[in-house]
Amino acid sequence: MMESNRGHLLPIYVLADESGSMSHYIDELNDGLRSLHQALLGEPMAAAKVRFSVLGFSDDVVERVHLVDLRGANEFPRLRTRGMTSYRNAFEDLIVRIPGDVNALKREGYQVHRPAVFFFSDGLPNHNEDWQDAHRRLTDRNTTLGAPNIIACGIQDADAQIINQVATQPQFGFIVNKGVEVGSAIAKFCTALTQSVIRSGRSLSSPSPELMVDKPEGFTVAIDVI
Repeated sequence: MMESNRGHLLPIYVLADESGSMSHYIDELNDGLRSLHQALLGEPMAAAKVRFSVLGFSDDVVERVHLVDLRGANEFPRLRTRGMTSYRNAFEDLIVRIPGDVNALKREGYQVHRPAVFFFSDGLPNHNEDWQDAHRRLTDRNTTLGAPNIIACGIQDADAQIINQVATQPQFGFIVNKGVEVGSAIAKFCTALTQSVIRSGRSLSSPSPELMVDKPEGFTVAIDVI
């Protein structure tokens, strides 16, 4: 059935903090992802160009949704809080996962664009953990097939400087503004994510496709507040 749709694809990963500190907010994040799914059902042309994964990270990474075509996806499994905040294990997972996914999609006959990772955290990485080395290998285009663009969003106790380091370009790092209520910030992150997915999907049909990233309302580019 999909044969006629073979063409360009953009793999998108939501890498969401599932550590214990997120327990008060995880429902809002799940609601936001459900809204994203509903919005994409109304944008079938854009949705056709995207394959969507949702990964929850704490001490390890749990795959909640794998490279799904949002037009045919059922209800998303829910993110669940647990454990600590290992940025290193999150990036180590992607070093293996992304090349495998890119190769699988190529074997199916698709042309695959550089993946985008939307990283979302409410806190700091585990103390004394060397996450920078894994991040460097993940984003090194000579080391990792499909080394992704990373868009990083931080709320609550997230550190602007760290969020800026996680983002692969300065304009891809966002930190929530002081005084913005957490539930509202999560909703605005999900709205921006939805718009980014739709606009990027549409762009793939244009002569010069590009990754479109919307700044969430109520957030500042992280480099501005360091």
